[in-house]
Amino acid sequence: MRSWTKLFLVLTILAGAAGLFFFAPGSETVAAQQPTGSIATVTGTPSGPMITVTYPEQINVRAGPHSVYYPAVGVLLPGEQAPALGRSPGGEWIQIKYPGVQGGIGWVYAPLVGLSPGFLPIIEPPPTATPRTTPTIDPTLAAAFSIPTTPTRLPTFTPPPPLVIPTFSPAGSGGGSVPMGLVIFGMAFIGVFVAIIAFLRGR
Repeated sequence: MRSWTKLFLVLTILAGAAGLFFFAPGSETVAAQQPTGSIATVTGTPSGPMITVTYPEQINVRAGPHSVYYPAVGVLLPGEQAPALGRSPGGEWIQIKYPGVQGGIGWVYAPLVGLSPGFLPIIEPPPTATPRTTPTIDPTLAAAFSIPTTPTRLPTFTPPPPLVIPTFSPAGSGGGSVPMGLVIFGMAFIGVFVAIIAFLRGR
């Protein structure tokens, strides 16, 4: 009985090994499907003239070649580069490629950047933006902040009275007045006459 059991176990093991050998899945190499079309490549190095920010601080990128009539649409940091597209008629502003804004272009002030060699065409500036609405001042609001001023009367000028300058007539020029010299001479003559009479009476 034991011999039959051993024989059955041996046959079972052999059958299992044969089944694994003949029915085990083979290792197949799966090749990836290769694309048949062409794939667009992106180059990170643009060609043509380039500007490099040489100013030690960030600079403004404007919508046009003027710092008053065109608003700022972005900034460039020191050392940052951008492709140059053209110059303003005066040559003071450079048009650059600036993605992310309307039209994808902007303008920078030429003295703040360095330009690599290359030809830059003259580009006419875009029209200046006009405000859609004209700002008006509410008269009621303006009256609330106005400070009333009290009119002051200006001082009037009163002319001074005329200056009276006294005049002196020279001696002896009067019609009925006696000259002072004649009065003194008359008194001296009377004094001498009285002295002579007194002297004669004393003798």
